[in-house]
Amino acid sequence: MQDFKSFSEKLSDLKESDFEKLALEMFRFQAKANSVYNRYLEALQIQPEDISSIYEIPFLPIRFFKEFPVISAPLGSFEGEFTSSGTTGMISSRHYFWSKDWYLKHALELFEKEYGAISNFHVLALLPAYLERQGSSLVAMADYFIQQSGSSHSGFYLYNQDELLSKLEELRNDSRKILLLGVTFALLDLAESGKDFSPLPNLIVMETGGMKGRRKEMIREEVHDILKAFFHVSSIHSEYGMTELMSQAYSKGEGIYTLPACMRVMIRDINDPFSWATRSQGGINVIDLANFYSCAFIETQDLGRINDKGALEVLGRIDNSEIRGCNLLVQ
Repeated sequence: MQDFKSFSEKLSDLKESDFEKLALEMFRFQAKANSVYNRYLEALQIQPEDISSIYEIPFLPIRFFKEFPVISAPLGSFEGEFTSSGTTGMISSRHYFWSKDWYLKHALELFEKEYGAISNFHVLALLPAYLERQGSSLVAMADYFIQQSGSSHSGFYLYNQDELLSKLEELRNDSRKILLLGVTFALLDLAESGKDFSPLPNLIVMETGGMKGRRKEMIREEVHDILKAFFHVSSIHSEYGMTELMSQAYSKGEGIYTLPACMRVMIRDINDPFSWATRSQGGINVIDLANFYSCAFIETQDLGRINDKGALEVLGRIDNSEIRGCNLLVQ
């Protein structure tokens, strides 16, 4: 396996035809270098040299990030870790990162491929719950976007709704677009506050993070209808990411996500995690090639389907799985 620097350079200009080759290369590296993944493969009696297709690769259950250090390098070589939020009594996931600087640049690259230069935006981040704890990858990403936007108007907001609305009004006639990145429950709190909001032609509302135990779970359509009505926008954008992934996917409406070149989603059978779904929907397995020094092959507890255009539709959480954030609304 090549060193991370040379491998990461491949991710920036990855062609679809090269994905499987690179994924198999990473699998063989992590099957040896990652002790947790190695033991999991041994328990399944899987010989890495027998794997010749990404459809044969076993995916590591995401709960392992709560129970073990899922790393493909000596622990002392890591710069830090991101932790999941969860709710009271839940164990947090830990995802160790080799380079925070690389993670932030990678996240910005994925965003700009979908939305254009961050310098064209004012970034307003409404992220209570995340800002009230340490170790959030979402806060780190939002903070970097705020800095890189170069706008004196960009910034974070907790529960100061009036200040946020005042800032939005101040930017009404500004030439830049406004990205309002908000945790779902906080956007809903604002939309149901009884406050007035006039349409802004340059506003993008992007929800992420779910309810965080602050509100009852709602189906995506209901959430988006409430937000669209309040903000006077035709669609609600979303970000699909999680502590255990180094990459993010974005939706420009209807919960349909365009996957970046370094990610691929495969849909597994709900009742048999080692079989692929024969129906249109099932559990989401993610390959994230940016997870170089952890595990790139993750069996999530999310429910989804791939549409006829190859895009991902996230449907919610699988029954009996822990409620967490990352833009997932139970349906």
